Amino acid sequence: MKKLSKYLIIIFLIIINPLVVDSAEILQIKSSNTILVGDQNRNLTIGLFCVDVDKNDELEAMNLLKSEFPRGSKVKIKPFGFKENVLLAKVFNIKGTKEMAELLVAKDLTRKNCPN
Repeated sequence: MKKLSKYLIIIFLIIINPLVVDSAEILQIKSSNTILVGDQNRNLTIGLFCVDVDKNDELEAMNLLKSEFPRGSKVKIKPFGFKENVLLAKVFNIKGTKEMAELLVAKDLTRKNCPN
């Protein structure tokens, strides 16, 4: 009986362990191209890679990002470099199905501003 309970605990830990993942989460959307993310240890300001929103579309772009990525949303970050001490990155939802810059391009709120 003792061996069986040990095996059940080990199986339970193996199954449940992948579900408990520490990831970054949205703390604040500061502007249409700047967000604040954090994990358990630190906060990080991120500039969205390849995003250039017109001033007239700023409010609409922020509202779109806030609706699709509300505060506390878990995200994945793909860094591309630094600009003026701000990490430039693409930000995806935890499932990887939505990316912030792609949402803005799809709604015609930005144009891709990638240096080639």
